[in-house]
Amino acid sequence: MTLQRPRGTRDFLPDEMEERRALEGGLRRIAGQWGYREIGTPAFEDAELFTIRSGEGIIHEMYAFEDKGGRLMALRPELTAPVIRLYLNEARVSKKPIRWFYFGNCFRYERPQKGRYREFWQFGAELIGMDCAGTDAEVVMLAQALLCATGITFSLQIGHLAFMQKTLSGLDPETRRRVRALIDKRDKDSLEALLDGREDDVLSRITALASCTDLEDAFAISGVTDERDRILEVFSLLDAGEVSYTLNPGIARGLDYYTGMVFEAFAQNLGAENQVMGGGAYRLAHLFGGEDTPSCGFGIGFDRVMASRGVREPSPSLKVAVIATPEGRTWAVKVAAAMRSSGLTVISDHSDRSIGSRIGGAVGEAAIVAIIGGREAADLSVTLKDLASGVQTTLPLSEAVTMVVSRGPCG
Repeated sequence: MTLQRPRGTRDFLPDEMEERRALEGGLRRIAGQWGYREIGTPAFEDAELFTIRSGEGIIHEMYAFEDKGGRLMALRPELTAPVIRLYLNEARVSKKPIRWFYFGNCFRYERPQKGRYREFWQFGAELIGMDCAGTDAEVVMLAQALLCATGITFSLQIGHLAFMQKTLSGLDPETRRRVRALIDKRDKDSLEALLDGREDDVLSRITALASCTDLEDAFAISGVTDERDRILEVFSLLDAGEVSYTLNPGIARGLDYYTGMVFEAFAQNLGAENQVMGGGAYRLAHLFGGEDTPSCGFGIGFDRVMASRGVREPSPSLKVAVIATPEGRTWAVKVAAAMRSSGLTVISDHSDRSIGSRIGGAVGEAAIVAIIGGREAADLSVTLKDLASGVQTTLPLSEAVTMVVSRGPCG
């Protein structure tokens, strides 16, 4: 019997892995340009780190286990809580604001389906320790810059929880919880059934907010006044930053988690599981034993971004195949080392087949073949053969390396 990979996980072959790494590198560079620095956290944590925020029920959605010391641990299902735990452990006295980004794999024990895996990757950023319209806007602008760099087509929706919190303020806590869940699931029929017969107009206001695209209308529908100036300033800064977005004051996700501005991004070609990013302003530190600390951040679903991008041709790169006769093998090792030191990708052919068959085998794997025989070893030279043109020339090693490097990337 051949062993298979665990359900809900994936293997990545070289072409896909190279594409993923290239995209990761691009996201890291952009985050760095905004002044964010990369951090890392353990793949497993005390399970309490996640149950404090989400309740004991989340245990059934996690890979939780008891270690040999009897401690209940869990593979991380998300990365925000570990980042705030790291902040409290190592950086609570650091100069504020703190700008961090991260990339890592997360684990959730749920039914695998298209767009949902039990192991998935997340790229995210957090701005910790400052609470103002400028930081809210900065985080949204960074998120947009990162998504734009991926090349996917997406729509960005931005709202503020004050609108929905004010609208639901007349409901008892349990009804508010149920309403939020139904709004998040977009279950209109169940929502109407739950609120049917009420004398207030909460259902009509929820419906109006869900379709509202004007800030002034959102203020009028919800009755929000206390946070008006802050909200207006955030959206003014986003407009100044030329952020392309749609106002969505009906966002209800994370009302127990987020505290103000919230935003979500959706790819246009992923079907039902199309959310590729979510974030907002939040406060978590006090739940983990720290001081109440304002934070704002987001997470990008890296796997869904990759799915939205689709299959792409590998980036062109110049590869050299080094083929040597028995007399030239020692010199071929030095030739390959010199080429790699110059930044070239070199594949050494160690087979005993004929030179002709080995050159034929290099087609599709390399653009140039470096042939090393006894004559080249004696002269400390290299014979280069361009597989596209068939042109062959013999040069001293340094000139051969310079010639190949000067060609730049090719197929």
